[in-house]
Formats: sequence, structure tokens, C-alpha cells
Amino acid sequence: MIDWSKVTKDDMLAIHKIALCAADGDPACDVMALEMDLQACHTHGCPLDLGRMAQASRAELMHDVLGIDQCLDRETGHLRHCFVPRFAKKES
Repeated sequence: MIDWSKVTKDDMLAIHKIALCAADGDPACDVMALEMDLQACHTHGCPLDLGRMAQASRAELMHDVLGIDQCLDRETGHLRHCFVPRFAKKES
């Protein structure tokens, strides 16, 4: 089960900006659904470097957005099929 309370306000603002960039030019894109996918991935499956992601080229951004869309388990927030986003936070 996804715990939506794990998302910080700063993360929500960054994710909203990223979702708007990804949806730019695609009127069929559901921005709210994309935001929820990014939040679930970031807090439960694979922490994202949201700052770098917000500055990404369209091609790099869409790689991660489409991969998350296709590989996200929407019940747990985990990524399936060994997908790792380009903007996954580096392990320290």
C-alpha cells in the first residue's frame, strides 16, 4: 500500500513541475496521474533526484517518465522489470 504522507511539500512542487514539463505538448497526458506515479516511485520504489530531473532534456525526462509509467507497481510503488530511471538517486 502506498503511503502518500511520505511526500514532502518540496517534493510535491518539484514533481508538479516535472509532470507539467512531461505533459507539455501532449493534451492527452493526465498530469495528476503522472504526479501520483512519480510520487509513488520516489517515496516507495526508487528515490529520484528531482532537481536533476526537473532540469533534464525532454528525451531524458521522457525516458524516465515512460519507464516509470510502464514498470510501476501502483499498489506498492516499486519498479518492476529491473527498470532503473536515469534520475534515480545515487546510492551513497
